[in-house]
Amino acid sequence: MSEKILNTIETPVDLRQIPKEKLPQLAQELREFIINIVATKEGHLGASLGVVELTIALHYVFNTPDDILVWDVGHQAYGHKILTGRKDIFHTNRQLGGISGFPKREESKYDTFGVGHSSTAISAALGMAIASKLNGDFSKQHVAVVGDASIASGMAFEALNHAGDTDTNILVILNDNAIGIDPSVGALKNYFTKVKLDNAKEADNIFEALNFNYSGPIDGHNLMLVISALERLKNVSGPKVLHLITTKGKGLRQAEENQVVYHAPGKFDSLTGDLAPKSKEILAPKFQDVFGKTLVELASKNEKVIGITPAMPTGSSLKFMMEVFPERAFDVGIAEQHAVTFAAGLATQGFVVFCNIYSTFLQRAYDQVIHDVCLQKIPVIFCLDRAGLVGEDGATHHGIFDLAFLNCIPNLIIFSPRNEIELRNIMFTAEQGLDLPIFIRYPRGRGKILEWQKPLDLVEIGKATILTEGTDIAVLTIGTIIENALEATALLPLEQRKKFSLIDIRFLKPIDEVLLHKVFKKHKIIITVEEGTIVGGLGASVASFAAANGYKNKIEIVGIPDMFPEHGSIQELQEITGISVEKIKEIFQRNL
Repeated sequence: MSEKILNTIETPVDLRQIPKEKLPQLAQELREFIINIVATKEGHLGASLGVVELTIALHYVFNTPDDILVWDVGHQAYGHKILTGRKDIFHTNRQLGGISGFPKREESKYDTFGVGHSSTAISAALGMAIASKLNGDFSKQHVAVVGDASIASGMAFEALNHAGDTDTNILVILNDNAIGIDPSVGALKNYFTKVKLDNAKEADNIFEALNFNYSGPIDGHNLMLVISALERLKNVSGPKVLHLITTKGKGLRQAEENQVVYHAPGKFDSLTGDLAPKSKEILAPKFQDVFGKTLVELASKNEKVIGITPAMPTGSSLKFMMEVFPERAFDVGIAEQHAVTFAAGLATQGFVVFCNIYSTFLQRAYDQVIHDVCLQKIPVIFCLDRAGLVGEDGATHHGIFDLAFLNCIPNLIIFSPRNEIELRNIMFTAEQGLDLPIFIRYPRGRGKILEWQKPLDLVEIGKATILTEGTDIAVLTIGTIIENALEATALLPLEQRKKFSLIDIRFLKPIDEVLLHKVFKKHKIIITVEEGTIVGGLGASVASFAAANGYKNKIEIVGIPDMFPEHGSIQELQEITGISVEKIKEIFQRNL
């Protein structure tokens, strides 16, 4: 049996030595390699399977890394990583100490630009293309691969608008698969559907209107056709677009048929494609499902309730409301800025608007949060999923900055529930009517309460909750990280435990100053614990309160250090950042 072609490739230099007629066999081997690794190690599957032919063609035709290849939506890039020197360590993908699940500049010279959020590739590639021109290098190619619906983002259009007004040597590859994580939405998706049906000849082309030389659409799985198109476009000057039609999950039947689930399917059988059987153990719900089902409950009683998400109806569980009340639930596409201001507009007209955005993605709409919502005191209800450490997706996806970057903005409420019931109750409270916008942050994953669908109760705004009362040390926490603090105290001897008061602050803003005065007067030592950055979060607010009121108590702030945590399991990352149960116990013991 002859050696697999893939085993002969360490870098694209090796790839370019392979006879063209053998490349389809390489495509099959590359698909099998990705499937076999992801089946056991987990990760993003469908997006990378959909660009196998394109990945091979790009590195075959262009002289990477001298020619610059920029990936949009990093989970397309598994094949790229395997062909650029990381095949033998690809099994470490997304594991602590292993390679990142996304392109990362310090990881490889072939990763020309780091990618986490979508729609950055055209801007970055254009910057590189103009840099080449300024350096007098007119031979270098600059390729941006845009896929998984990210062309619809505002940033992508801003870059197209600029690039079309230049004479730079930039090629935009539009990987058109009609799906991001969930199916694409909007007029642009409908336009591309029309282009496919009309083969681009009958339809006015949006890219040509932006001064791009447009080619396509062509079958992105016809390797020879893609190579031919790329070889031709190498010799075409100015901004260019190549439109490919691909199938997300190509090569694995289940991934093609169920593209949402197989975006990141967890463990599955590499031979059959079937998902690993689920445990029959009864588990507490995911926080996202508590949000989604509670929203349906509120919407069924209040016809003014609206749900909004930017391209994450499954990931946020807004899908539950979209199924029951489709006319009041909106997926606006990969458009966080629009989502925030759209929500604000609805709220000015008397609607009760729940805008669900992952914490890390809210960063993209910071200006809109400040100017369009908080400055005007518009009471949008923001539900920030994936707050805190998120695990294997790593630095670009951790939701660790929200407490700090929201804390400095006037006219808002910040609440972090410690469990599922608190999440339900604050949603109910917000639905009843608030004078200010509220930001409700909660983590990825499951809580601990099996019977969480309790009758809804109002939450007193700005009121903390005392969980245990002790004599000497006050532990102030916010959100689900309180579980680590509770477990840490439970590991202490009983006599030591009696020294600790555990307090769930709940509201970072407005913080419970009445309780803080009592805490500082009663306890010698104050320890704050948060799953957010030490800079600017709960600890900073408590220290600021102490300084403003002349308290001299010792304050120790426990949280995420001034760093970008990498990828790994939640447990591993909590240990590294110092907020694990064991690390918190050590801090408690040190202060006794």
